[in-house]
Amino acid sequence: MPTGRLRWFASRVWDSGHVGEDNTWAAPTAADAIDAEVRVPGSKSITNRAFVLAALSAGKTLVREPLDSRDARLMLSALDVLGAASTATTDGVLLEPMTGGTGEVRVALGNAGTVARFTPPLATLGSRTVHFDGDPAIRRRPVAPLLHALRALGADIDDGGRGAAPFTVRGHGGLDGGRVDLDSSASSQFLSALLLSAPAFTRGVTVRLKGEAPSEPHIAMTLDMLRRFGAEPERDGPEFHVPPATLALDTYTVEPDLSSAAPFVVAPLLAGGRVRVSGWPAETTQPGDWLRDLVRELGGEAVLDAEGLTVTGGGTVPGADLDLHAVGELTPVIAALLCFAEGPSEIRGVAHLRGHETDRLAALATELSALGGDVTETDDGLRIRPAPLHGGTFHTYDDHRLVMAGAVLGLRIADVVVENPATVGKTYPEFVADWERVLHQG
Repeated sequence: MPTGRLRWFASRVWDSGHVGEDNTWAAPTAADAIDAEVRVPGSKSITNRAFVLAALSAGKTLVREPLDSRDARLMLSALDVLGAASTATTDGVLLEPMTGGTGEVRVALGNAGTVARFTPPLATLGSRTVHFDGDPAIRRRPVAPLLHALRALGADIDDGGRGAAPFTVRGHGGLDGGRVDLDSSASSQFLSALLLSAPAFTRGVTVRLKGEAPSEPHIAMTLDMLRRFGAEPERDGPEFHVPPATLALDTYTVEPDLSSAAPFVVAPLLAGGRVRVSGWPAETTQPGDWLRDLVRELGGEAVLDAEGLTVTGGGTVPGADLDLHAVGELTPVIAALLCFAEGPSEIRGVAHLRGHETDRLAALATELSALGGDVTETDDGLRIRPAPLHGGTFHTYDDHRLVMAGAVLGLRIADVVVENPATVGKTYPEFVADWERVLHQG
C-alpha cells in the first residue's frame, strides 16, 4: 500500500469513545432534550464509486473529502492491486489511472459489498489473474448474477460453481461488452458494477434488468457520477446503455454520508430537542435524503438551509407503515426508532436485506425482541408492535448499521450494551465518539 495513503489513514484512526475492554459499548441514554450539531463523514457509496471512476479515467483525479473507513481502504487496496496507485493529499486521495499488468494477484474483499461487486469487472480489463476472497461473511453475500453477466459479456471467471467468493477473474486485456440480461433484485450493486466499468468495454454495455432492482437512488447515483466523469449513460425503463467513453475529471468532492446521519436525524424524535447535521446537500441522489420526509411523517420538523439540515422533535413517535425498498439501508435505525412508537408499525419491501452484512431482518427481529420488543419478521420486512423495552446486550453480527440501531435504542433504555462497536468502522470510524459528544452537548 502506498506510504502516502498510510500517512493519511494514520491521522484518522478509529475513535472508540467509551468502549470497554470486553469490546462492548454502553450506549448512552438521553437525560435531557438534545441540542447539538454534527458533521458526518463522506458517503461510502459515493467514495467507492468515485475511486472506481478515477481509476478508469485517462488522467489523475483528486477525490476530495472521501470516507476513510475499512471499506474505503479495501477499495483503494484493491485498485492498487489492479494497477491504480493512489497517494494522500491534504484533503483527499489522488488516484492514478489503472495500468496494465500480468501475473497472479489477490484482492482482499473483507466484508465490503462494493469492493466484491465493483472490482471484478475492472479485473477483466487487464491481463492479470486476479483471485478474490475476504471475510467468511463475504462468502455468504450474493454475487452470482454479476459473475454470470460478466461471463455472458466474455469474461473468464472461475468460481467453482459457488456463485460467491472465493472466485478468480482471468483478464485477457479487455472485455468486448455488448448486451446482457441481469437479475439485480438481490442488490443494485450488480447493475452499478457493470455500468461503472462499461465506458472501458470495447462496445460499452447494454443491460436489461430482469426483475426490480432495489435502491433506485443508488442507481441514480451511479448514472449521475458516470455523467460527471464524462460518460453518456442512457436509461429506457429497465434497459440501461453506457457507450464506450474516455473518462476524465480533475477533482471530485464527496458528499457527507446521509445514511450514516440517520441515528442523529431520528434522535430528536425520541429524546426531544434539535440536531443540526451540517453540510447536508441541497440536491443529492443519496437514499438518505429520504430521512427528511420521514421526520415530517413522524411528527418532527426538518429544515434544510445553506448550513445543513436541522431536525426538531418532541420525543413521541406515531406508528407508521413504511415501504423502504428504495432506502433499505436505513432499516436498522428506523426499526429501532419504531420500537418506541405509540402504535403498531410495519416495514415493507426490504427482503434484499437478508443478503447484506448479515440477514438484517432476522438479526433485528432477534435482537429487538431480546430487549422486550414485539418484533416479527415478514416475507419482506418487519412488523413492530408497542411493548416495554429493557436493557441488555445488543448483538451486532459484524454489521455497522446494527451498531447505529443499538445507539438509538440506548436513547430511551438504560443499560443497552452494544457488542463489538468497532464494526461501525466499516463506514463511520468516529461514530461512537460523535454520538457521545452529541448527547453531551445538550
